[in-house]
Amino acid sequence: MTEREKQIEEVMKTVADRRVKFIRLWFTDVLGSLKSFAITAEELEGALEDGMGFDGSSIEGYARIEESDMVAKPDPGTFAILPWRPTEDAAVARMFCDVLEPDGTPYKGDPRWALKRNIKRAEDMGYTYYVGPELEFFYFKDEKSTEGLDAGGYFDLTPLDIASDLRRDTILSLENLGIDVEYSHHEVAPSQHEIDLRYMEGLRMADAAMTYRLTVKEIALKHGAYATFMPKPLFAQNGSGMHTHQSLFKGEENAFFDPSQEYHLSDVGQSYVAGLLRHAGEICSVVAQWVNSYKRLVPGYEAPVYVSWARRNRSALVRVPMYKPGNEKATRVEFRCPDPACNPYLAFAVMLAAGLKGVDEGYELPDPVEEDIFDMTPKQREDRGIGSLPGSLQEAIALTSRSDLVREALGDHIFEKFIANKRIEWEDYRTHISEFELKKYLPML
Repeated sequence: MTEREKQIEEVMKTVADRRVKFIRLWFTDVLGSLKSFAITAEELEGALEDGMGFDGSSIEGYARIEESDMVAKPDPGTFAILPWRPTEDAAVARMFCDVLEPDGTPYKGDPRWALKRNIKRAEDMGYTYYVGPELEFFYFKDEKSTEGLDAGGYFDLTPLDIASDLRRDTILSLENLGIDVEYSHHEVAPSQHEIDLRYMEGLRMADAAMTYRLTVKEIALKHGAYATFMPKPLFAQNGSGMHTHQSLFKGEENAFFDPSQEYHLSDVGQSYVAGLLRHAGEICSVVAQWVNSYKRLVPGYEAPVYVSWARRNRSALVRVPMYKPGNEKATRVEFRCPDPACNPYLAFAVMLAAGLKGVDEGYELPDPVEEDIFDMTPKQREDRGIGSLPGSLQEAIALTSRSDLVREALGDHIFEKFIANKRIEWEDYRTHISEFELKKYLPML
């Protein structure tokens, strides 16, 4: 019996034992919006065997009307019962799907397939890709304003703070979904919070990140609040990032660890970091994909702006956490410019592609920069060879549109659909008259 057949057998048993009535089939569009349709338990066996057909013509970045017939084939390894839905009679479960063409071949516009291709490349090089993202978010009283639930700061514990209950219930729900949580805490800005997931293999983590975002929002709604992963919802406050910890393993051995090397970072680890640094500008529009993302990536709010790496310096783009003796498996690199509103499948794909490019071509790692880069003059940064990330979505898209690395990582279909969508977004932003402009200029002009 194959692994998939074993998983299907377990799913069918769980559905019967737990009286699951509905199964939601999940997948994402190119921008990372979660899409879903439900089937009944009676349809499940056929869905697992052959998939379920659907019309993809209205899904962002998918097919034209004349090519719209698609198939969603559930991944039985992702089956979980949704804890915020009834769990006794008529329980509701979910499974992530691979999107296929009618002939059963992978659909080139499926972000999950893009990540799977890049993971396969890592496997062909002998590596397993592990990821541990830190997704930050804000709680607001409703979706119509930015009135927070608390005035706390970094690691604050506020008595009778409703947000503590929200985080607790969210963590319990994530654990019920089979997603392990390392820790949670209040972040720097008022009503800003973070729940960190325990690292796992890249594809499973992308699935987990999508589940995490929905779970945070669902639990907030149950408490009469609203959660948002918008990168920069508050003026003059820190934005929300998705610092992404990454490592490559060969079997049980961490390929980034080498006790004989400076920083305990192996040649593979050093070249991986060098790949992230060299290609950071090209991949920036994918890991920070919204106009609002670039209001977070500005000096003064702890978000990275300058392309450098360090061990302790949190103003750097890439951080290599200090090695703790006896904890070789924890050796990793932290890429700090992604935000939690990205499409995790595409974000992980381009980060992995950049790192593997460095490994494959033996990129040399520059010296670390442990000084506070925000305090440097432009001349000092120039002398140290410290470049900058794009300053706007327009600049980021211009770099991505010329990137062979991103095109190869995402495939032609996703690459072109993504670029086209982001250009439309920038044009809408460029020509829109904002409330800021009306308040500032209308009285004086």
